[in-house]
Amino acid sequence: MIKKLNPIMVQRELKNKGFSVFTSGEFERIFNVSSGAAQQFIHTYVEKNFFTKLRNGLYMLEEKRPSIYFIANKLYRPSYVSLETALSYYGIIPETVYSVTSVTSRSTQKFDTLGMNFNYTRIKQKAFQNYIIKREGDYSYLIAEPEKALADYLYLVSIGKRNWNDRFYTKNISRKKLIAYTNLFERKKITELIEKI
Repeated sequence: MIKKLNPIMVQRELKNKGFSVFTSGEFERIFNVSSGAAQQFIHTYVEKNFFTKLRNGLYMLEEKRPSIYFIANKLYRPSYVSLETALSYYGIIPETVYSVTSVTSRSTQKFDTLGMNFNYTRIKQKAFQNYIIKREGDYSYLIAEPEKALADYLYLVSIGKRNWNDRFYTKNISRKKLIAYTNLFERKKITELIEKI
């Protein structure tokens, strides 16, 4: 079966099925090939810059690069974009962020790919919520609501994993939402931090 595959047909099929980013397992299922045959084909076309390897077992069509936030969601699941990246995205902090920061309910993880750092910080399962779906062109991704991105950040400050930032721009932040979201973490110290904003 693998002999019948050619890169143009593979590209068209992956795009038609919405798999600009795909796992080797998804490739096997889409083209009904064995694990070995899939790996051989993918490896060959990574070397020819037809596919890009994002991490072990995860690849991207080079011709159709999706949003960097879409890639962040796919690299490590479940996750949503939050913390500094989301705070910068919403204009809550003035700094430009050069890595993509996300939260996850799994263990903390980091990936270096596409010349960028993708950082995933673990939060408790109960607090893994209050994200929204944003659409960018043909792609959609999960990103924290503004108040949740700030709540996630304050939680990490409260446990010593982030430094305090005294330049939060919170004019458009709902204090009621922020308090509700920080309560998910069940840490009194976060309430004290909110008072400083």
